[in-house]
Amino acid sequence: MGAALSRAYAGKLPLFIGLLDSAAIFLADLTRAVTIPCEFDVMAVKPLDGPSGVRIDKDTAIPIEGRHVILVENTYATGRTLRYVMQTLAARGPASLVACLLLGRREPRLVDIPFEYLGFEISDERVVGYGLDADGRYRELPSLYAYDASPV
Repeated sequence: MGAALSRAYAGKLPLFIGLLDSAAIFLADLTRAVTIPCEFDVMAVKPLDGPSGVRIDKDTAIPIEGRHVILVENTYATGRTLRYVMQTLAARGPASLVACLLLGRREPRLVDIPFEYLGFEISDERVVGYGLDADGRYRELPSLYAYDASPV
């Protein structure tokens, strides 16, 4: 993915924006994998129940108007959060805006969001590690692991 992004953004200074907390490790690895100059920033968002859908707890520090923005997220499950963040960023006037996802779930997508870069498509199985958690645990695991929450 780093090579593809390096080719697509050659001669530009892309701004990678990662969604905390889950995408922090992916964002770090991805920006190290690109071979062109880039910048990165983070946002912290929280999905909410109800019509508002999402709350921004920490916004970007770098202005994005006129910038080539790559939104970095670990998973695309329902699409609600990703849609909200993409619409919010698009309203700020970037030169371009694309989504770059490590994992895309086949189902149940409630909102269809186009994304240009996808690492892997997975089933509805819950996974932890590489930034993904189960009740705040397991983010530190170096790889992705299937997670079974049923009692033993």
